[in-house]
Amino acid sequence: MPRWESDAQGRLERAALELFETQGFERTTVAQIAGAAGLTERSFYRYFPDKREVLFAGSELEAHLVARVETAAPDLMPFEVLLTALGTADEVFRSREFLLRRVKVIAANPALAERDLIKLADVAGALARALERRGVEPGEARFIADVVIAIARRATSRWLADPAATLSELIAQAAAELREAVTP
Repeated sequence: MPRWESDAQGRLERAALELFETQGFERTTVAQIAGAAGLTERSFYRYFPDKREVLFAGSELEAHLVARVETAAPDLMPFEVLLTALGTADEVFRSREFLLRRVKVIAANPALAERDLIKLADVAGALARALERRGVEPGEARFIADVVIAIARRATSRWLADPAATLSELIAQAAAELREAVTP
């Protein structure tokens, strides 16, 4: 009888990513993912509602960012609060290698790209609600969150491409580029 192995969720994520890369997202089944991880389909569904969520599961990032917003200094402007929070996102990111591989799989499948945008919108919504709890008007909070998410997307893609740079530095750089672009 095989010995029980820990980290079932991690094994499923790694197996899924490998299969998505080698045979494509559409041609990969839940049964194949579970089998490659040494688990059953039933075990797969304990961790993920469907195969897409293997790439998008977990709310660690959202919880981390909201906590950073909630504990930010009260005198910081809302824009700065979110920039500072997003500059710490790499504290909860997975390995750069995993993220680079994940980006390629998502880029190759329009349905996954759409799901990625939905997840980003969910994070923006959570950040906007956190700003509202700090007294920011709801419409303004959502606008600021959406702008900062756009900055974070630009910075994150640069961070993945340049291991020497820190995410915090790249967030600040992208914010400066935005300020320069809109300031006369």
